[in-house]
Amino acid sequence: MAKPSSSPRKRIVLLGATGSIGENTLRVIAAHRDRLELVGIAARANHARLAQIARDFGVGHVAVFEDAAYAAAKSGGGFPAGTQLYGGLSGLTALAQLPGADIVLVAVVGTTGLEPALAALAAGKDLALASKEILVLAGKFVMAAAKKHGAKLLPVDSEHSAVFQCLEGHPSAARGEPGRTGVRRIVLTASGGAFRDWPAERLAHVTPADALKHPTWAMGPKITVDCATLANKGLELIEAQALFGLRAEQCTAVIHPQSMVHCLVEFTDGAMLAQLSPPSMTFPIQYALLHPDRAPGVEPALDFTRLLGFEFRPVDELRFPCFRLARQVMAAGGVAPAVFNAANEVAVAAFLSGSIPFLAIPRVIDQTLQTVENFEPGTLAAVLDADAHARRTAGAVLPTVT
Repeated sequence: MAKPSSSPRKRIVLLGATGSIGENTLRVIAAHRDRLELVGIAARANHARLAQIARDFGVGHVAVFEDAAYAAAKSGGGFPAGTQLYGGLSGLTALAQLPGADIVLVAVVGTTGLEPALAALAAGKDLALASKEILVLAGKFVMAAAKKHGAKLLPVDSEHSAVFQCLEGHPSAARGEPGRTGVRRIVLTASGGAFRDWPAERLAHVTPADALKHPTWAMGPKITVDCATLANKGLELIEAQALFGLRAEQCTAVIHPQSMVHCLVEFTDGAMLAQLSPPSMTFPIQYALLHPDRAPGVEPALDFTRLLGFEFRPVDELRFPCFRLARQVMAAGGVAPAVFNAANEVAVAAFLSGSIPFLAIPRVIDQTLQTVENFEPGTLAAVLDADAHARRTAGAVLPTVT
């Protein structure tokens, strides 16, 4: 167990500091410098931006994941004197265990953050999790690690933060304990992505530039494409199942174009709680970092003196086959969610590079799921092996779907 920090401020390590989650986290920290202190930052390659952040926030520990960028950072990256630089996955892991840090926010894309996340939990750090792939890949192992080491796991995704907030104060709330009788189901909301209102026949001609025009949120390329296919919402349902100890049939989603209602939680008596806030990631990030306290937000709250209209639609699983496949793997369990996630990452990368059309993404996932055998993993190594096997399989499938 890590020793409590002597600082009156929460000391934060931010893995993924230069992405959209990272930039919003910096806004929250800047607004609450009396309560939050940034002590470690990491990024995949953008060492110039890391250097600027280090100067602006007085950060002494910096990690750069990619080898070439790490070498460039060491040779003259513009970091303040005395900055300690770390490289590669081992560098991210070292930052996650940084002595004196109180909370580690993992916002790196994909599954790269799994090892640092587990390292943070093993060191007794609280974990603020924005990388949903980590729980999709290894949910039971991550939740077990948090319980073993007495660390809090605080969701940063807006939908999971919303569920967490709605469940606080209820029995076993937000601790991922199975068997709660009070919750009938949770309903996550989805914007519907860039193509929610497009005629179905136009989807055959979608370009990467089209897919990256999200109607509500400003996010990175991969997650923006995932929103367009609704794979993202499927991944979030799988994550919610792990986080809150729910059965697959207790987790569902609806289309909500306004992106102001982030979840609904229905209890066994039929009552529902909802969490509302403007579509900005600063709200869930601040809630995670300051938990259990609240403070004035970075951005204005919803203004109910203006006319606000909330629309909800069921998800059309024929239009969004990735969502249907995600629900199937959530029910199947085992390594199926990890296989889904791996195949989706391969397919989205191929789409963004122009190698496959948009409508081929769910076909890659489907064929991969049909090829890779599902089983209940006994170890994390078995999950990682299944992940690697799924990526190889998806890569072999790519030429057959163009």
